[in-house]
This record gives sequence, structure tokens and C-alpha cells, in this order.
Amino acid sequence: MTDTSQSNITQEDRASSALVNDDLAPATERKWGAFSIFAMWTANAHSIGSYTFAGGLFFLGLSGWQVLIAYAAGYALSLIPLNLVGFAGQRTGVPMSVFARASFGVYGANIPALTRAVVAIFWFGIQTYLASVALSVLILRIAPSLASFAQWQFLGLSGFGWGCFLIVWALQLLVLQHGMETVRKFQVWAGLLVLVIMLVLAVAMIVAARGKIDLTMSFHPLSTGQTVAAFLGAMFLTCGSNTAVTLGFFDFARFSPNRRAIVIGNIFGMPVNAALFALVSVVVTLGAFVVYGDAIVDPVLLAARLDNVPLLVICAFMFTLATIGINVAANFVSPCYDLAGIFPRFINFKRGGIITAVLSLVVTPWNLYSSPAVVNYFIGALGAFLGPLLAVLLVDYYLVRRKHISIDDLYRSDVRGRYFYWRGFNPRALASFIPAAAVSACLALIPYFQPFAPFAWLVGVFLAALLHWAGYQVRSSKTEPSVAQAA
Repeated sequence: MTDTSQSNITQEDRASSALVNDDLAPATERKWGAFSIFAMWTANAHSIGSYTFAGGLFFLGLSGWQVLIAYAAGYALSLIPLNLVGFAGQRTGVPMSVFARASFGVYGANIPALTRAVVAIFWFGIQTYLASVALSVLILRIAPSLASFAQWQFLGLSGFGWGCFLIVWALQLLVLQHGMETVRKFQVWAGLLVLVIMLVLAVAMIVAARGKIDLTMSFHPLSTGQTVAAFLGAMFLTCGSNTAVTLGFFDFARFSPNRRAIVIGNIFGMPVNAALFALVSVVVTLGAFVVYGDAIVDPVLLAARLDNVPLLVICAFMFTLATIGINVAANFVSPCYDLAGIFPRFINFKRGGIITAVLSLVVTPWNLYSSPAVVNYFIGALGAFLGPLLAVLLVDYYLVRRKHISIDDLYRSDVRGRYFYWRGFNPRALASFIPAAAVSACLALIPYFQPFAPFAWLVGVFLAALLHWAGYQVRSSKTEPSVAQAA
């Protein structure tokens, strides 16, 4: 089998093809080394949304140390598909919306691209709202007279809240409009900034609780069997919550110089960071319960209760800036590439950013982010759809095509292209993804299956992988080129 992972796309090809623009073409600059990747995962692991999710695991009935281990184990398990995605992205140099054309077809790839874009837009909106809450806390402490603007409501958010949201929203759009290199530099310090804040909060809670933080405490004690189920559920919920950023890693790994940078950056960036962050999150959540008698899973609301005004102002300011950096890298980049992949001739990376920003405003994320239960419910749905998509992409690349794809054919929209399949769609990939996603979504969203909801991601991944692999074992050479030829 010939290795065709190198591209020979010319400027003439770009001008004539409806499937390529400068942002979707294979990467030529490779500046995302191990430290940049580590910093990106640090930013993702230490986000406000991640803290809220980790704190929400207590509502499953787990104790502090059980949440700590389950969360860290989920991140360690996520390292496997993350490295596989990274190797594929680094080797091909293309974003996910283009990479998916090999498995789904040059037009069929719009389905996974749109699926990921919708999820990312919602999550980007939620993180933007969280940053705006931190900004509002900061402003009201400095200028409490502005509280009068919080009296009237529009679409579930106060006038003051709208102002803060739009400020954060505009700042993120400004960062993205300067391109991926600016994103790389911006997120380097963002995650480290949040880690410093969380360590400060942890120390503050330990001092306030006078060291009386019991890691064996549980909000809802469970039997042994229930504890095992809740533990496994928490672990796979964590895996599901990481699926979006795992898929998004295609869009960053394409700029990495080699596999070594990916391995080092991922190992230290994911499980190591997650273990540290899980410990801080558990200590802060339990400390808040001891001090205030309430399980506060939003670090911004917790900071607002601090009596130390200077510390509150510093925390709120740093939360705001750090979350901007985190959100751009983790949730803004992916839908930009996805939208560009759907309409390459009309949408480039920057235009995709504008569309993403507008849609994140339209979905009113503050209404979605109403409680930790809602966040976990949303993350369950996220994993239900993205898990099967991830499985199809990885099985197709590593097992069906054995890491060989024709980069040039990813941009060909005629019947001579290897990935044109049936009118631009690969029926086998759709026959794997759609049923698996449907089953997984039912488990995650239908109340009757609530006990199985935490395992929706695992079921979807396994089912999609099995269907896609089996589909190619019974392929017909009369209706489609052989796998060796198509690879």
C-alpha cells in the first residue's frame, strides 16, 4: 500500500476546488510543540466549566476521594483516543472537517462537522456566560451602584448581565480574528492562571474550614453496588465530556512538528493536570460545604462569598481573562473549521468565527446553564453524539485504511476522487454513526433510561466501532473500491 499522506495541492487546485481554501489546506507551519499542547490541556482542565462538572459528580453520591479517582481515571482513559487523534492530525496536517471526508465522504463529512459545530457552539456560549459572571462580580464589587442595571430582564438575563456577556463575547472574537498563532500564545498562560486561582481558593477554603475537610464525606451515601455503578458512571461521564476536545485536537495537532511533541504534551497536559485539578476541585467543594453548609460548584459564586474584597477582585479578574483564553482554544476554534469545511468557498476560518459567535449568543446559554444537573445532562448528550463519531473516524483510519489516506483526494469533489463514494456520501460510515448515536442518545436523554445515562458514551463508542469495522468486513468490491485502493 502506498503512503499518500503528503499533499500535492497547488494554487490552481485551490482555486478550482469547491472543497478547499487556505484555512482547510494541509498545514505548512508546525509551531505547536509539546509545551503549547501542554498549556492548551492545562487551560482546558482548569476551566470554570470543568470545575463545575467535577463538583457536579458529588451529586451522584460519591465521596470526595471517589470523585477524585473517578475524574482522574476518566482523563487517563481519554488519553488513548486523544493520542490516536493527535497522531492522525499530525500525520495528515488537515482539520477534522477535512479528515472526516476519508470516512464519511467529501460531502458526508458535513454531517459530523455540523454535529461537532453545534455542540461546540453551545459549550462556547456556556463558557462565555461563566466568564461574564466573573466579570459582573468584579464590576459590582468595584462599582456597586451599577447593581441598578440588574433590575430588568431580557430573555432570562439582566441588562447588566447582557453588558458583561457582550464584553467577554467581543474580546474572544477579537482574539480569534488574529488567527491560530495568537490563539496559541494566548492560551499558554490562561490555564496556568486558573490553576493559580483554584489553588488560592483551595487554601482559602482549608483555612476557613480550619482543616476539617473529610474526603470520605458524601452528599448522598450509597450502597456498595450503587457506589461502583456511580464510580464507573462518573468515569465514563468524564470521558464523554472530553470527547469534544479530543475531536478538536485534530485542529491543533495538525500544527505539531512530530509525534513526540504530541505524546509529551498530552501525557503531562491531560492525566497529570486532571489529577491535580480534581484534588483542588474536591477540596474546594468540600471546604465550601463545611464553611457555608452548601455544595457550591461554581467557583465564581464561591469567590463572591469571600470576605476579603481584594482577593475577590483579583480572583474575578483572573477568572475572566483566563476563561477567555480557555474558551477560544477549547470551544471556538473547532466550529470555525467545521463551518469552513461545510462551505469552503464562502466561509473561511475568521468568518466561521463570526458565525460561531453570533450563534452562541442566539442560544442564550445562561438558560441552559441553570444547575449542575443540567450541565451533566448536556455533557451526557454531548458524549452520546460525539462518541460514535470519534469511534468511526479512528476505526476507519487505523483499522480500515491502516493509516494511509490520499490527502489530495480529500479535496476532490468529482467521481474520480477516492472519497466521493455515493454522491459524496459513504453509506457505510453513516450506517455506523447514525444507529450508534441514536442508541446512545436514547440512553442519555430519555428519563426511563436514566440509570444507564452515564454509560451512553461507552455504548455509543463500542457500537459505532463494531458496526463500522463489521461493515467493511462484508464490503462488496463491485460497489466500492477496495480498502487498499481507497486508502
